[in-house]
Amino acid sequence: MADELVYFVNGKYLPKSKACISVLDHGLLYGDGVFEGIKVYDGFVYRLDEHLERLYKSARFVHIEIPYTKEELKELILDLLARNCLYEKAYIRLVVTRGIGDLGINPKKCTFGTSVIIITDRIQIYPQELYEQGIKCITCSTRRLSVQTMSVEAKTLNYLSNILGIIEANNAGADEGIMLTVDGYVSEATVDNVFIVKDGQVFTPPTYMGILPGITRAAVMETAVELGIPCEERILTTFDLYTADEVFLTGTAAELVPVVEIDGRVIGEGRPGPIFRRLLEGFRATLSDHGTPIPRREEAVGSELSRDGEEAG
Repeated sequence: MADELVYFVNGKYLPKSKACISVLDHGLLYGDGVFEGIKVYDGFVYRLDEHLERLYKSARFVHIEIPYTKEELKELILDLLARNCLYEKAYIRLVVTRGIGDLGINPKKCTFGTSVIIITDRIQIYPQELYEQGIKCITCSTRRLSVQTMSVEAKTLNYLSNILGIIEANNAGADEGIMLTVDGYVSEATVDNVFIVKDGQVFTPPTYMGILPGITRAAVMETAVELGIPCEERILTTFDLYTADEVFLTGTAAELVPVVEIDGRVIGEGRPGPIFRRLLEGFRATLSDHGTPIPRREEAVGSELSRDGEEAG
């Protein structure tokens, strides 16, 4: 890894300590933007094309134009990873905002162009031991945004309800919070999708329950099919959670993590179950099959930049 990581901010490579945006950026003032979190394994970016496709769909939904093609953005991501020598278990945060405007909410005032930020760094959602022991969850009183209010299939910067949910989990001494719909059905965790196992079958809430269609969620469903494990979308209740044989969460940063307790109720036998372990092993076995290789540092594209972000030479 480089001595100090560099981030890409609006066409410049800046040291992490100096990477910043304007206080008038609509992403800061109003959460007016979209993002993706992407994982790196063993020299490959996992499912990069799928993440970029979702990013562009999210941007189209909120009427933000990304000033790069998908291929150009892909090259920028790979270049930044190489510059930072991040090849193993790294994390990419790709953020696109409407850019600088004034203090008003009207997006037509954002006349300085879209802001594009690429961060390549590390992330650890849960301590490693919890992947073996399992995590404890609560169901949150804060409800997931209704699909009648706002489409949640776009991955936007508006995460306040999720933050309130994780605050509830923190206050309860839990590791994560599971959010319900306004009608009380299971939606998703604050940052992850939810799966249960019952009688050898795997179930996860459908997208119309207000969930983000996760990339890892889809990969786990594919893995289940390949392993011959029945898997389908189904509306779930808290009763289904409490009485499940197994519960686990999936997400880009978290990967697959088992749940052993929800609202004080022990799930199954209180430890990671056999189907979870099969799916985890199957998921990990196919990571490189869906990866985009990262070039070595000496092959990285783009001009070298000095520490203040100006082009060297």
